[in-house]
Amino acid sequence: MVQSYDWPAIFKRALSRGGWLAEVFCEDSRTLSLQMEDGRLEKSVAGRDAGLGLRILFGERTAYGYTNDLSQANVLELAGELSRLVEGGRSEVSPGLDWAEPRERFAISRPVEGTELKAKAALVERASQAAWAHDKRVRQVKIVYGERSQEVFIANSLGLAVQDRRPYLVFMAQVVAAEDQVIQTGYHPVGGLVGLEIFDEQAPEEVALEAARQALLMLEARPAPGGRMPVVLAGRAGGTMIHEAVGHGLEADLALEGLSVYGDKLGQEVASPLVTVLDDATLLSRRGSYGFDDEGSPAQRTVLIDKGRLSAYLTDRLYARKGGLPLSGNGRRESYRHRPITRMSNTLIAPGQSDPEEIVRATDKGLFVAKMGGGQVNTANGDFVFEVSEGYLIDGGRVGQPVRGATLVGNGPEVLRSIDLVGSDLGFGIGTCGKEGQGVPVADAQPTLRIPELLVGGAV
Repeated sequence: MVQSYDWPAIFKRALSRGGWLAEVFCEDSRTLSLQMEDGRLEKSVAGRDAGLGLRILFGERTAYGYTNDLSQANVLELAGELSRLVEGGRSEVSPGLDWAEPRERFAISRPVEGTELKAKAALVERASQAAWAHDKRVRQVKIVYGERSQEVFIANSLGLAVQDRRPYLVFMAQVVAAEDQVIQTGYHPVGGLVGLEIFDEQAPEEVALEAARQALLMLEARPAPGGRMPVVLAGRAGGTMIHEAVGHGLEADLALEGLSVYGDKLGQEVASPLVTVLDDATLLSRRGSYGFDDEGSPAQRTVLIDKGRLSAYLTDRLYARKGGLPLSGNGRRESYRHRPITRMSNTLIAPGQSDPEEIVRATDKGLFVAKMGGGQVNTANGDFVFEVSEGYLIDGGRVGQPVRGATLVGNGPEVLRSIDLVGSDLGFGIGTCGKEGQGVPVADAQPTLRIPELLVGGAV
């Protein structure tokens, strides 16, 4: 990387016409993607991308530029060009860099760099073969292996300097099954800030068979009934609900700009006393984890909602300063080509005290959601619509017939306030969160939850 540069000189050039912070983000990323469809390896793409992004903050505004030319002369030139966009303010530049060490170190027992390409391709083939052999109703199988090894160096005019290494791995299976003109799809991803040791916990065949199980189950499912009813969200459903319907609204940029239903509600009760919401970038091996965020702030655990009361927002440097809020270490960016913005990391509802099986037994009739699908959320008012990928009717306190085509329609704050049972389990999901044209790796989680009444869309 570029630790040996004269960064104080570059920062002085950047701040020569004003600004309160200058910051550099240097990145070197290596990627590999393997994709097998219908038994054939259709794609094998490897690449490397290295570059540098330079940011100047002045007032509440940002000047940002990036380059692939990492020579000091070019970076000085970029700093001079950006400085011409800056108006007002003056800031001192630290004469040197003070290196910070991460609070958390993530050990990888089987790094992807030590494994040949053909061995990785074999993982994809094993998964594909398992899905095809599982049932004659399987019509399409898609397996994707993806890795990204990202090394970053971050420094700023305050004298901060950090390094972080982030080895991401994702393995995904998508299976389409068909019978009697009915077509259903199953999808199952695994991954995190991990190496190939992830397959010691769940073999490639198991990933593919889980996707196939979902598709075949939904072939046999009846159309979901519609109407208002109790809904039990299983822990294994993952935290899509908390991420979309609640988490984005707790990001400080949306909250302070009047784009969140949770704006101006710090200290107020916004959820059931049974509900505690966390964002934690320090969790071992999780997809949203890191040692430092993309502004160089150390990863941390932030309690957002504490037993029903809103206690914090997620912040980056700009919005922490704007709102007079603590810095939570949630300034994230897709790459050096993007400026950092406030983003979630690993967001979850903390486990409660109830036995998950007792929650089902305490519910006479309703919908049991085993797996969530995609959806839409209006952060300004909290209204949401989510698909249910795998659902079952609850009848007499037991999980019964599988149903397909269900959707959940409601309002995030209303749902949080109504939750009356919180399980002692915790199930994780993974994804790539999109915001302002950027995607970053995230994870979300929840225990088993009961919502006493929620509108379920389906066949009436």
